[in-house]
Amino acid sequence: MRPLLHPALVNGRTGDPALYVETIFERATLMFDLGDIANLTPRKIQRLDHVFVSHTHVDHFVGFDRLLRILVGRDKTVGLYGPAGFLEQVRHKLAAYTWNLADRYAADLAFDVTEVGPDMTLRKGRLRLKTKFEIEPAGSASMSGDVLHAGQNFRVSVAILDHGAPCLAFAVQESAHVNVWKTRLSELGLPVGPWLQTLKRALIDNRADDFPIAAGARSGPATVMPLGALKVAVTVTPGQKIGYVTDAADTPANRRAIIRLVGGADILFIEAPFAAADADLAADRAHLTTVAAGTIAREAGVRRVEPFHFSPRYQGEEERLLNEVMATFSGA
Repeated sequence: MRPLLHPALVNGRTGDPALYVETIFERATLMFDLGDIANLTPRKIQRLDHVFVSHTHVDHFVGFDRLLRILVGRDKTVGLYGPAGFLEQVRHKLAAYTWNLADRYAADLAFDVTEVGPDMTLRKGRLRLKTKFEIEPAGSASMSGDVLHAGQNFRVSVAILDHGAPCLAFAVQESAHVNVWKTRLSELGLPVGPWLQTLKRALIDNRADDFPIAAGARSGPATVMPLGALKVAVTVTPGQKIGYVTDAADTPANRRAIIRLVGGADILFIEAPFAAADADLAADRAHLTTVAAGTIAREAGVRRVEPFHFSPRYQGEEERLLNEVMATFSGA
């Protein structure tokens, strides 16, 4: 089946970190990190629903101003997620501007901000144009495992890494794919129809076999059948998983956290700022090397690795860095 998630690095492997993830079959559009997003069209920026920020170093958050500029004047709510202190940081960004004319706008722009504390508790707040972006507290909550956000057809998990300061890594997991076999439905005397969405949702939500499904019969009223009896007509396969890891010191604790988070991912976007020969420099700046990135990807059992965040010191040597990652990933 076609994957729901379609990721693309906004600035390639060498520019500011920003991963734009379009979805099909639903309206949600995601972004991981907010570096320079000048390459994104206004239309794509307007489609953003959730933005997950690893940390607020300038190259990961400078794009917030462009996001704001494009969205002001539109009725829009964007979810923003970041590490501890993120709510105040977003507020300070917004407070740098004068909003004395905010009441003139007919539309309201809102940012629903969630920050991940060191104990994995969530603090939430809303900032709206109509209130000049003052913080409206929205309470706190405990996370369900490592799940930061759960959508209808995907969920985003998080891990806290050490980069001298807390830095978040993310994994977005698509819900399972449910493929319905028409021939098997026919054998049960059932037609295709809208009722199949209820069947698919029940399977994705892992409902019990005795969960009742109103199955549309070819004629007459719907037939209520247990979910277990309908499973012969479907095939369930795992959904796509994408990992996003950037700005992490190469420590045993960070490696364990990354591997646990992104294990088995179909695609892993992972930073590789420094060449293997510059491991001392990478350690001093709390970043990964190409070899560390390739090793983590291999040990996590990912299917495909996409290194990025190459340091500008290697301008013109991108192929060298890429080859070092891929050689390590393949075990060469």
